[in-house]
Amino acid sequence: MPTVLLVRHGRTTANAKGILAGRTAGVRLDATGREQAVRTATRLAVVPLAAVVTSPLERCRQTARAIVEHQQGADNPAPPTVVERGITECDYGRWQGRALRDLAREPLWSQVQGQPSAVTFPGGESLAAMQARSVAAIRRHDAAISDQHGAGAVWAAVAHGDIIKAVLADALGMHLDLFQRIAVGPASVSIVRYGPHRPEVVATNTDAGDLSWLRGAAPAGDAPVGGGAGAGAS
Repeated sequence: MPTVLLVRHGRTTANAKGILAGRTAGVRLDATGREQAVRTATRLAVVPLAAVVTSPLERCRQTARAIVEHQQGADNPAPPTVVERGITECDYGRWQGRALRDLAREPLWSQVQGQPSAVTFPGGESLAAMQARSVAAIRRHDAAISDQHGAGAVWAAVAHGDIIKAVLADALGMHLDLFQRIAVGPASVSIVRYGPHRPEVVATNTDAGDLSWLRGAAPAGDAPVGGGAGAGAS
């Protein structure tokens, strides 16, 4: 199966102010976030992407646009951009738009930290439902890209922190109650390969490093006993 690069959007005005933006319209990258998006796009420029799939929210579309712009070249046409509602931000309901410092005083906060699988946000969705629809969307696109471009294809999905943490938890075989152990910073890149037997989590929460090895990576297969020779080995 192909390789998916899970990219979180860059920092936003809401992130900088400690506000839970949720699905609020008009939340955009701040100056730092725009720099982060360009830095990540530059990292990904060495890898021809089969597609860029993005959450419909502005901050993700801005980040996706930077990635696509850095993909364009004489020998590298811009990949198609696909908007996917299945990886949009969690519906935080009445928590949306509130300061994190105030939300931390809510009784539900401790459950979000320790037993997220049982959490449904007031007036919003459950974290379990969020994970189910985001994982389904990622796997659906991965299968479609495999059919169209082959098992060696690489594609990017631009989404949100909790979405990416939930997808990584599923790929790692972790219970949703453990997903808060995963860190996903702004404009970070995590790498997952859905192999024939199990998902392989290649990297999480990276914001630096060479990704050119992905251009010649073989399709995911059996796990090498002993760990193998690593990326780029012939």
